[in-house]
Amino acid sequence: MRISRPPTLFGLFASTTDLPGIGARLAEILKKRIGTTVIDILRHLPVAIIDRNIVDDLSLYENGRIVSVEAEIISADIPPANTSRPARILAKTKQSTIELIFFHARADYLKKMLPVGERRLISGRLERYDGKIQIRHPDYMLPPEQFDIMPKIEPVYPLSAGLKPKILRNAIAAGLKRVPVLDEWISAELLAQKGWPNFASAMQQVHYPSTEADLMAHAPARARLAFDELLANQIALHLIRRRTGSKEAGRGINSEGRIRQQIIQSLPYQMTGAQERVMAEILADMNSSHRMLRLLQGDVGSGKTLIALLAMVEAAEAGTQAALLAPTEILAKQHFETISKILADSPLEIGLLIGAMKASEKTQTTDRLKTGDIQIVIGTHALLSDDVIFADLGLAVVDEQHRFGVRQRLILGQKGTGTDVLVMTATPIPRTLSMTAYGDLTTSYLDEKPEGRQEIKTALVNQDRIEDVISRLKAAFLSGGRAYWICPLVEDSELSDYEAAESRHRLLSKLIPEANAVLAHGKMKPAEREAAMTAFAEGTSQLLVATTVIEVGVDVPEASIIIIEHAERFGLAQLHQLRGRVGRGDTASSCLLLYKGPLSETAQSRLNIMRQTNDGFLIAEEDLKLRGPGEILGQRQSGLPEFSLADLAEHADLIPLARAQASQIVERDEDLSFETSANYHNLLALFEKDVAVQFLASG
Repeated sequence: MRISRPPTLFGLFASTTDLPGIGARLAEILKKRIGTTVIDILRHLPVAIIDRNIVDDLSLYENGRIVSVEAEIISADIPPANTSRPARILAKTKQSTIELIFFHARADYLKKMLPVGERRLISGRLERYDGKIQIRHPDYMLPPEQFDIMPKIEPVYPLSAGLKPKILRNAIAAGLKRVPVLDEWISAELLAQKGWPNFASAMQQVHYPSTEADLMAHAPARARLAFDELLANQIALHLIRRRTGSKEAGRGINSEGRIRQQIIQSLPYQMTGAQERVMAEILADMNSSHRMLRLLQGDVGSGKTLIALLAMVEAAEAGTQAALLAPTEILAKQHFETISKILADSPLEIGLLIGAMKASEKTQTTDRLKTGDIQIVIGTHALLSDDVIFADLGLAVVDEQHRFGVRQRLILGQKGTGTDVLVMTATPIPRTLSMTAYGDLTTSYLDEKPEGRQEIKTALVNQDRIEDVISRLKAAFLSGGRAYWICPLVEDSELSDYEAAESRHRLLSKLIPEANAVLAHGKMKPAEREAAMTAFAEGTSQLLVATTVIEVGVDVPEASIIIIEHAERFGLAQLHQLRGRVGRGDTASSCLLLYKGPLSETAQSRLNIMRQTNDGFLIAEEDLKLRGPGEILGQRQSGLPEFSLADLAEHADLIPLARAQASQIVERDEDLSFETSANYHNLLALFEKDVAVQFLASG
């Protein structure tokens, strides 16, 4: 199956330059903020309204309010040209006198628009100055007979510099004329229950709100469009699952579990109830006749690496191979070293495949994978190369799933026949996000931490006390401690994040030379960055100064301190991930959140939550409330779908409905062919949810 854009939608995907008033210059402005097509313009929704209905008593309205009056022009004080004094036009309503102020306006224009002795409709922003009621440069000045020209309710849109409201409104009005009448894809029962309009009417209504209630997320028109987008997402996910999921025959992997049980018995601690529950779920999937596609969510320190190891050992003991895909070379090497030690006395062969290896080493590893001599391999993107061929890949594990796209997950899983796939994330994902981003996966939760795991003490410290923080660091280093120092982009600064990190690294190297501080940021060559992280991991450096590049990908149990500068600029989930770099050993750990006051209400709430709890799932839910979903897991690394009309915090109740309806649609229409289901193709193409489906269809 392949989904193409139906001709009926061509007009919506035309360039913005097809719309009136949008030339090449404005198209570039729109591209940065809104998009490049007509449908992008239509998805740019108003955030407020201006009520321009005529009022009488201006004393009832506060400064800054847009007001509209009918008034008689009673005098005009218009200065000569090239003078700095403004023109002042005096007008009288039934109950008020109002002064209209104009700077640098032509006299002939003002006399024509506001002739003394005649009545005019005036609309603009109300101000009070020196006891006078004023409007500076009114938006409208019309004769009363042109009353219908002035909009009574006017939508207000977020704007970019250089884009005028009237031009945007005119472009949207023209774009709305291109919205076709489409076959209905929402069930009649749900439409009636919710009182939703059809798609075309909903598009009209969201751009012509009558009241402020129409701007709310659950207003019928907005909720309808949000559901359309969520439904398209869910249909795409169901199609992915149908192509690669539970309906595909699995391996029926089943072993005696001897090595797996030996590992469990050798642990210096008891597995948590959550680990035992999740392990049972995974083993049941692997043993079944259907292919496993499972997401494992585990908070920092919950023991998901052990689960991955036990699952890979199960696959290897059953006579197949297992692969673990890690996001960074240092994390791949750490996994390799840890697993090699645990399996040192077992007959299983472990391999490593990363980009930094010599060509001869890579060749040796790939040859042994092809012959089956290596049962478990740990690697990075190098595992996805075409020349990596497995003798019999039974299980593919993807670590830190949000660092990889659907494509990488599928490529690894398709390197075997009926290969089970386990994807893992240490970033707890709110249920609403999980259902939209990973709806093709069954989810398991590690929601307990092993006994003895110490809570990380979190403190808020004003940036002004940075000298005290450095003094405390010196004392910690004297006793052998190791610490992270995280530098974000500083607002209102011309420095980039890596330049800020380089500057902080120079200062700390000067103030604490004995720590042998190393630096890691995204602009460094990968080999240099890996060398810095390795030096920190091995203890030749006690201080790693870095950007958020270390959010995942480094595991140093000896590190017990993390300092995060300008913590107010981070989201909760990212702060939690950064904090999770410490607290991995048996030493009491601390996290210092340096902030620059005064804090906004949102920033204060965010930092207080960090101080109050270490529960990643609670933090993720709070983060979704305080920020947008695209920011939860990190810029462009979340693997989350981007939504234009659906707000996952506001429309959480619609996601289960969309999921249920998508399931009915896909089950009812086995082929989902264009001839039989053109409306669903319209839906997928309209919301551009066809990319993953096309990839799957192309094999």
